[in-house]
Amino acid sequence: MSLHRRAFLAAAALAFTSRAQARDPKPMTLSIGTYSLQGMPLGSAIRLVASIGFDGLEIATQPGFDGEPSKLVPAKRKEIRRQLQDSGLKLTALMEQITPAPTDAENRLLTTRLSKVADLACDLANDPAHPPLIQTVLGGGTWEEKKNLFRDRLGSWLESTKPRKVVLAIKPHRGGALSRPEEAVWLIDQLGRSPWLRMVYDYSHYAFRDMPIEKTLAIARPFMAHVAVKDAAKASDKVVFDLPGATGQFDYADLLKRLNAGGYCGDICCEVSSMVSSKPGYDPIAAAKTCYANMARAFDQAGLKLGG
Repeated sequence: MSLHRRAFLAAAALAFTSRAQARDPKPMTLSIGTYSLQGMPLGSAIRLVASIGFDGLEIATQPGFDGEPSKLVPAKRKEIRRQLQDSGLKLTALMEQITPAPTDAENRLLTTRLSKVADLACDLANDPAHPPLIQTVLGGGTWEEKKNLFRDRLGSWLESTKPRKVVLAIKPHRGGALSRPEEAVWLIDQLGRSPWLRMVYDYSHYAFRDMPIEKTLAIARPFMAHVAVKDAAKASDKVVFDLPGATGQFDYADLLKRLNAGGYCGDICCEVSSMVSSKPGYDPIAAAKTCYANMARAFDQAGLKLGG
């Protein structure tokens, strides 16, 4: 075979591989958050989530949870990191709920709190170059009254997360001042499209609001760092949340196919709303198993494999 022909075939093979990789991005991971496991020690949560079959874990770091930074002394952090590594689980995210404050004094306290969460992300990461992201909602009010405050406070928060190479992902939330994907994009634009400020996509907050999935995905896709899944259903005149797949109201296989086609290769996190976990008789282990079974089925229906 001539040198020129070998070079041509090699180039053709490389081009084919590149096209195939573009069509078949790295598999998405499936995780669940310890927000659904409040009261369960973090070590026990890691063992449970791994035994069910999940690829990853999101740790709730809000006050009162076992993942709160103040509860995790250095030795405990090393132990949790080792447990995550031994379990094979990927630590995908830390879940916070920090609401931007109107005064500078309050904001300094919140920035310090966020810095401690970012430090925790770095301490728990198996790969220090790729710590888990921090996700948060931004609280209530109206968009027009809060958008400039959000912009300014997020700018100061990024000053504490960026040096630690931790992504901050903001989550539009129905009923919140930030409730639409285009509003999250406005904030990201206002702050120079920093790669350290991204958004969480959770369609349950757009359902029943004349916000089609294809439109919200098109807006969010370039800035999406994390995907949360849970059901939303109409009950009289209000929307209630349920476990992903529990109501049959939403086609998760379709969502997964759309995400895959768009090149998303991050995490799909099962979120158990407090509307579910606060009910009498709530069983966190049964809920986690239901989340896994329903979403694993959706992956199979979409013709996609789970990552890990």
